[in-house]
Amino acid sequence: MTSHPRIDAIYRYPVKGLSPEPLAHTTLEPGATIACDRLYAIENGPSGFDPASPAYFPKSRFLMLMRNARLAELRTTFDEATHTLAITAERREQARGDLRTPQGRTAIEHFFAEFCGPELHGPPKILHAPGHSFSDVARKVVSIINLASVAAIENAADAPVHPLRFRANLYVDGWPAWHEFDLLGREIAIGSRARLKIVKRIVRCAATEVDPDTGIRDLPIPQTLLQNFGHMDCGIYGEVVAGAPIAVGDHVAPIDA
Repeated sequence: MTSHPRIDAIYRYPVKGLSPEPLAHTTLEPGATIACDRLYAIENGPSGFDPASPAYFPKSRFLMLMRNARLAELRTTFDEATHTLAITAERREQARGDLRTPQGRTAIEHFFAEFCGPELHGPPKILHAPGHSFSDVARKVVSIINLASVAAIENAADAPVHPLRFRANLYVDGWPAWHEFDLLGREIAIGSRARLKIVKRIVRCAATEVDPDTGIRDLPIPQTLLQNFGHMDCGIYGEVVAGAPIAVGDHVAPIDA
């Protein structure tokens, strides 16, 4: 392990299943996700989600890469000030809409009705509820990937593995491979004031098989993990226990009891 593990990259995913948004910095808040992370989702057939009483639902209720690999072909941008989502494919803008308005949601839903076609179980619908995150887990967490663990998977697969296959919020450089699993139940500090408690390993699904640049399902990542390392885990979830601004380049260190 290097003397100064650090944050190599920060990402959020404003719409579940769509492309990431890189951030130079953000502010962590206790008990919350990265701001605007999985703020919206696209319902794939009736899900039972009630915006007036939002609750966790499994990702199978929404459009997502595990089953809808074509989503990786799209490039999206999200304007936090206006909640406008723009979708680009084949080098041109295909749709744009303010997700807070009926007209804006309809424009986006119409695009996905045509783009996803036979993969749909009903009309696609934009879902949102204030303060709710459509995370893969019920608790509000920040996902963390160790870049050395990705390199270990590359060696095992004998092929390049793009770190964005793992769709994490924070990417850490400077830890040895799989060191993140040693942090379960412990707290880590990011920068001078932010603290996260590591609560869970992340079990990887078929979404990681999809190349984030091409949308092609080309690497059996869960199978590679199981055959070479005896598990299908890569990455950890942390709960924010002390909020503060964080930035790319910030040091990451465990807090010893």
